[in-house]
Amino acid sequence: MPLLAANLSLLFPQLPFLDRFAAAARAGFRYVEFQFPYGFGSAAQIAACARDAGVEVVLHNLPAGDAAKGDRGIACQPARASEFREGVERAIEYARAAGCPRLNALAGIAPEGVPREQLFETLAANLRYAAARLQSAGLTLLTEPANPRTIPGFFLNTSEQGIAVIDAAGAGNLMLQYDMFHMQIVEGDLAHTIERLLPRIGHMQLADVPDRHEPGSGEINFEFLLAHIDRLGYKGWIGCEYNPKGDTVEGLAWAKPYL
Repeated sequence: MPLLAANLSLLFPQLPFLDRFAAAARAGFRYVEFQFPYGFGSAAQIAACARDAGVEVVLHNLPAGDAAKGDRGIACQPARASEFREGVERAIEYARAAGCPRLNALAGIAPEGVPREQLFETLAANLRYAAARLQSAGLTLLTEPANPRTIPGFFLNTSEQGIAVIDAAGAGNLMLQYDMFHMQIVEGDLAHTIERLLPRIGHMQLADVPDRHEPGSGEINFEFLLAHIDRLGYKGWIGCEYNPKGDTVEGLAWAKPYL
């Protein structure tokens, strides 16, 4: 059965972030993930919220720059390598406190005027560095392609590009984060692609297309796809990273068989 993780950055939006851990537990989730914990409390405070709610933190992102200024990650940007490395240490602190086994590094938006080859080399070098630091902490590193319609200019767009930079980084604890929402938009063929790449996938996320709402609100046949992933023997988590159309709990009817 798929192991669903509530993405607390998007679900239960009416609640303060620190209250969403308990809300996820009440809704039936045993696992949670989130995008960025850093502005909501110390590493110890975030860990305490998860512990008190009785949920396990399974994923969060490395610091990704300043979203208010348009940043969606910085790992591909040559001028920000030192900032990226500082973020790796901060992310490890939060992950170790909460017992979170995996961290995601967002490539970011490609800066203008920099050759793509240089951006690729920068990203590979940063991932190689981060993977080594995470390896020493017993953690797995991920990187995630994202569709350019939702995030214009994002450097990694397809699963093929994600695997290429993972191969270039050459780290044994570096894997692909496969987001079904993004990959349906850019390449489709989700079932076959997941089956082909399963040994390289370290985490999955879901949301329906086109509007990034809960399963059943769009074009993806999640009943088939989740059963297919289960048959393949995937043992990792699937993060529910979607924007609820209405009340989060009422919108979880699709998830009841899995919670």
